[in-house]
Amino acid sequence: MRIISGRYKSKRILAPKNLPVRPTTDMAKEALFNILNNRYYFADISIIDLFAGTGNISYEFASRGTEHITAVDADSGCIRFIDRISKEMDLGITTFKKDVFDYLEKSTAQADIIFADPFYNMAEEDFEKVVRLVFQRNLLLENGTLIIEHTSRIDLSPLDHFSEKRKYGGSAFSFFNKT
Repeated sequence: MRIISGRYKSKRILAPKNLPVRPTTDMAKEALFNILNNRYYFADISIIDLFAGTGNISYEFASRGTEHITAVDADSGCIRFIDRISKEMDLGITTFKKDVFDYLEKSTAQADIIFADPFYNMAEEDFEKVVRLVFQRNLLLENGTLIIEHTSRIDLSPLDHFSEKRKYGGSAFSFFNKT
């Protein structure tokens, strides 16, 4: 994986092969950040990266100047990797080794953007659960956005707070807004 823009532009990060992950493709990540760049000033926002995996999205935000980043993943190998890269690159990412649903049910932390990249075969009712918990627990700040990456075959538009879906090959991002 590589960082697309910012302070660490073009830096390649090699993740261990044994991590249970499917990193966001460069094409999809670049498209996503082009959208976000028009909506947010990265140095002024806070991020929660759910199902963080390799930390790919967290690194991209950090490279672009975001200082308040929380990465959550249930896999201890993923958390160790994110901690190592964050320390090596001085990114300041806070990590939680925790089941995402447990984190959402207990956390009081709020963010401008919550990004969720669950495994593609997650049950559709669990996608709904992520959305429901984020909004019920009031985890987004004013004008905040929840972004869920998923296979383009899934339609999350019937869920509350849905605003748009962007497709990039077999991947898609669904946006949910707090207005």
